[in-house]
Amino acid sequence: MISLKKEEWFSNIRTDVLAGLVVGLALIPESIAFSAIAGVDPQVGLYASFCIAVTIAFFGGRTAMISAATGAMALLMITLVKEHGLQYLLAATVLTGIIQVVAGYFKVAKLMRFVSQSVVYGFVNALAILIFVAQLPELMQMDLWGYVFVGLGLAVVYLFPYLPKIGKAVPSPLICIIVLSLLALFLGADMRTVSDLGQFPDTLPVFLIPEIPLNFETLAIIFPYSITLATVGLLETMMTTTIVNEVTETEGDRHQECRGQGYANIVSGFMGGMAGCAMIGQSIINVSSGARTRLSTLVAGVFLLCLVVFFKDWLAYIPMAALVAIMIMVAFTTFNWDSVRNFSKHPKQSNIVMLTVVAIVLATHNLALGVFVGVLLSALFLVNKLESEVKVQSERVQDTRRYQITGQIFFSSSDKFFQFFDFKENLQQVKIDLTHAHIWDLTSVNMLNTVVQKFEARGIQVELIGLNEASDTLIDKLSPN
Repeated sequence: MISLKKEEWFSNIRTDVLAGLVVGLALIPESIAFSAIAGVDPQVGLYASFCIAVTIAFFGGRTAMISAATGAMALLMITLVKEHGLQYLLAATVLTGIIQVVAGYFKVAKLMRFVSQSVVYGFVNALAILIFVAQLPELMQMDLWGYVFVGLGLAVVYLFPYLPKIGKAVPSPLICIIVLSLLALFLGADMRTVSDLGQFPDTLPVFLIPEIPLNFETLAIIFPYSITLATVGLLETMMTTTIVNEVTETEGDRHQECRGQGYANIVSGFMGGMAGCAMIGQSIINVSSGARTRLSTLVAGVFLLCLVVFFKDWLAYIPMAALVAIMIMVAFTTFNWDSVRNFSKHPKQSNIVMLTVVAIVLATHNLALGVFVGVLLSALFLVNKLESEVKVQSERVQDTRRYQITGQIFFSSSDKFFQFFDFKENLQQVKIDLTHAHIWDLTSVNMLNTVVQKFEARGIQVELIGLNEASDTLIDKLSPN
């Protein structure tokens, strides 16, 4: 649903416009670099960033968040573009948007609750490594001058922010591009430039329908890519939403954001752009600059396109070494270094989950598969932990045995629960104290009923004590009449 609320657009005009201009500048090098990763012309990434930013400004559920072409999405497109071409990528982008809109209406964002911090660490670390690895082919083509320029670009990117006053006012990736471009022209250095990647746009994007056969064979080709793109896009978007919520101390509508991302990708696909999602780095730049409304996102997208259309001849001279330096910075910034520094302090299970996600993603280049396995592994570790924490203490007073159960009784721990009891002991009464336990499901209810029946079959009276209200209600509901 389109949002036109005045407070979401015009409550912070000056700061939002300035923040949007800064972000718009910063989007240019990354959009071009992500196009290079995906193997498409620069205009595909630039059109995508414009379309997605403008669309999400109206339809998104989280104000001041920046969405555009991203590295996570670009990495998933490489094979599709290489094997089937741009038109299939545009069709996959439209289908990605449709899937995300459906996911938004079904409130799939609630599933983010099942993504543990360890899985998130694995996701961002694998993404960072893949972005870095994607620069290796370009690095392999460079001569000594190229390596010198990359090193100089990294120095500018990391040192410029420390300059007084101006260091925080202008994004260092933009300065990196300006400095290296001017230096390359001054020295007459013969090196690859952005113009070698393909065509730059010289007009506004226009509506087009992907030129592909509309049949099930086409659907079979693009659907697996679209599902993966939609999943990874929503994962990164939801993580970015959480970060922006924390920084601004406000809440966004996650379900509307899912739908908004879908609408944005549909528009992008029909306008000649590739799929994108929320950008963690650019969103942080935006809100850290004081942006709080949708206006900042709209300004970023519009300013980006204005720069590209009117200054495209200048952009063509940008050395590839500058983009490689910027993407190496993006990779190092994306990587969660705390997960390495605190590795020995984190639980072993958490480290295993993180490393598994990284290993699967690097082996398959499938971020969605890595997250899925990570969530499954986290669940298995949690179940194992809960099962191991089920304990029992028992004591006999004359002809009465009292069992005191502690822990969570559910499908996995119910067998262990059953083994606590000695049905052959000569008793008159058994008391099962569940004060410090909780009954969770049908399996545990049936197991408890089996225990009671086995004792009663031997003429032993059974008394259940300490049941909390939820467990008691569940037993009444699920026990046979």
